[in-house]
Amino acid sequence: MALRGRRGGSSAREDEPRRDERAEQQAPAPPSPILPPPPPVDYGVFMQGLVQAMQTQAHTQVALQAQLEAQVE
Repeated sequence: MALRGRRGGSSAREDEPRRDERAEQQAPAPPSPILPPPPPVDYGVFMQGLVQAMQTQAHTQVALQAQLEAQVE
């Protein structure tokens, strides 16, 4: 049973020609353009935006919780 593959009991050797045929049918990929390196990251600005987003989320959550409690009462 060790020679049996995943598909209907075919051995690994029987699957190899299929892989070769598929590789020949694929067109070669065109060469990709060389891109310049990305600009440096300003972590101070990134952290300010992250803190602002977290504060906005916290305020929104508090407001939604207050609305929910007002509907229940």
